[in-house]
Amino acid sequence: MTQYEILKHYFGYDTFRDGQDVLIQNILEGRDVLGVMPTGAGKSLCYQIPALMMDGITLVISPLISLMKDQVSNLNQVGILAAYINSSLTAAQYYKVLDLARAGRYPIIYVAPERLMSEDFLRFALSGQVKISMVAVDEAHCVSQWGQDFRPSYLKIVDFINQLPVRPVVSAFTATATAQVRDDIIDILMLRNPQVMTTGFNRPNLYFGVQSPKDKYATMVNYLERHKGESGIIYCLTRKVVEEVCSQLIREGFSVTRYHAGLSDSERRHNQEDFIYDRAQIMVATNAFGMGIDKSNVRFVVHYNMPKNMESYYQEAGRAGRDGEPSECILLYGGQDVVTNQFFIDHNQDNEALDPVTREIVMERDRERLRKMTFYCFTNECLRDYILRYFGEYGSNYCGNCSNCLSQFETVDVTDISRILIGCVESCRQRYGTNVIIDTVRGANTAKIRNYRMDENPHYGELAKVPAYKLRQVMNHLMLNGYLAVTNDEYAIVKLTGKSKGILEEGEQVAMKMAREAEHPAKVAGASAGKGRKGRKGLAAAGGAEFTEADETLFEKLRAVRTEIAKEEKVPPYIVFSDKTLTHMCIVKPATKAEMLDVSGVGEFKYEKYGERFLACVQAEMNSRHAIKDNYAARDNHSVKGNYANHEKKSHIEDEMFFEGDDLYFTSDSDEFDDWSLETALTAWECGSQENESRGAGRPDPILRTDQSEQ
Repeated sequence: MTQYEILKHYFGYDTFRDGQDVLIQNILEGRDVLGVMPTGAGKSLCYQIPALMMDGITLVISPLISLMKDQVSNLNQVGILAAYINSSLTAAQYYKVLDLARAGRYPIIYVAPERLMSEDFLRFALSGQVKISMVAVDEAHCVSQWGQDFRPSYLKIVDFINQLPVRPVVSAFTATATAQVRDDIIDILMLRNPQVMTTGFNRPNLYFGVQSPKDKYATMVNYLERHKGESGIIYCLTRKVVEEVCSQLIREGFSVTRYHAGLSDSERRHNQEDFIYDRAQIMVATNAFGMGIDKSNVRFVVHYNMPKNMESYYQEAGRAGRDGEPSECILLYGGQDVVTNQFFIDHNQDNEALDPVTREIVMERDRERLRKMTFYCFTNECLRDYILRYFGEYGSNYCGNCSNCLSQFETVDVTDISRILIGCVESCRQRYGTNVIIDTVRGANTAKIRNYRMDENPHYGELAKVPAYKLRQVMNHLMLNGYLAVTNDEYAIVKLTGKSKGILEEGEQVAMKMAREAEHPAKVAGASAGKGRKGRKGLAAAGGAEFTEADETLFEKLRAVRTEIAKEEKVPPYIVFSDKTLTHMCIVKPATKAEMLDVSGVGEFKYEKYGERFLACVQAEMNSRHAIKDNYAARDNHSVKGNYANHEKKSHIEDEMFFEGDDLYFTSDSDEFDDWSLETALTAWECGSQENESRGAGRPDPILRTDQSEQ
């Protein structure tokens, strides 16, 4: 079969997504490739399809057990034999997989990087019975020391490849990689003249929102109430916060479970399966959860705390909407998040093995990443555009699908404020941090200002009438746009840049977006925070079809059939068919096998397994609709005109009441934005590390722990 026939027969798709065909063709021609594709863009097909066409075994290097199990389960469900080798197998299972692989049973084997150089696996790979045609490196950013998730075990991959009698094609894939990390991947994996394909980081189906509420928990509960029945993930920075949030949500009646490295292996596995199999709708977790989880119907990802960098945020947020349906990524920011992340950077045990110079370089880069993550929380520009620019892409600065683009801003001239702030930095000879500069221009009479003799500064008190929060917004704008800089050490000193002179001496004008001072109006659900509430309708509309209330009913019945099959097959429901495929069934309403095979995601193999059951469900629903329609027609034929007129008038009134009560429900979020300030963040840059040192004498609190992604 050709790659196009394999795509349709096994996976049920008619066309490749952007970049897939190019990467597959280059692999088949024997060329190394590097694919940088966002989560949900179909990276796995880029090595799975060639693996079925090449003569030999494709080894897929994968960092997590959960990722391997998920991928192998997906392949087995579509009729492709695959296996994995990792620490979850018993010795007997391990040797049986190797024996079957020697016999040519598996075209694809997933293997943990730690296993590559083991004696048994090397003996298998180097035996004359085995031909390794391709080594595919998934989550390839793990090979880079400058990546957000460096794993030393990935450095063994090249050693393994060099020992093989014939060098195979080497393919590498990642969802998040800056230009420097991409170069690292090519150099460290020693890719030969690779075809590099970056398909773009944009995920148009994802809504991005940032809030800085006074009460995070209440804001989150309000959000969850408006998204009942939907699957989602809530990420927290520490195990302690996971426990607190999960316990409170359980008491309030939400279907929720938890995941962090402090739990036993069996409990983590059980809780993860509860979430994947839809027995629990919400997962509250640290960053230990999620890598490789291909759950396609996650409708929202809420970050209860700000992550440590944009790479981590985009990877975690990207676990929403993998099926392409409208989904939401909400970040709830608090100033303590900066302090906590700074603490983790200062006490990162993974850096202890590095020499002092390298360790300091890594810490400095981590601080810079944290700073850019913090800027994301305070920018008034398009959030999507901010993310894309971070990864080296440039858009229109308006996406129409983020909280900033959907908020009311006005452009304000802040030239005078900027000139005074920069002048204060210059006149104090660039010796102090943000707090001191702000206190000086506001004329604060504090011991610190007097001790530093900043009350004698020529700009002292010049901005006394400007609110502190507004000054911090302007400071943030100046830093974000390169007019000021902040050192990456623990003192966070404000410095001038080459652009500072333009404002101070050359009369350059500075304008920035600021939220209007007026009260925030009540939001219509669906306009922003509730945007993905009826995602199937949104998806259908995007495809030019109308998704009716009757189709919603059919969708729920198809979901029930899917759940029944999933229990019989002992697989997660989304592996049977994704929500996107069920949505397409509701639109197409297939009546024959040929029509069912036209549904996106339905291939020959899956149709033969259970396509008839879904066809029967669709036909039963359509027969029911026709029967109801016939009954109404018969009743109308016996109705008099007067009754018909009254009925028409009554129906019109009921329709108005229906739309008013069902679709236009209102919520007010104005209280959440009353304290939209930069103070907590920029204070943390200046004194966060000192606070942590005094709190724990340089030793981390045992419950204040983040989780590294783990086996």
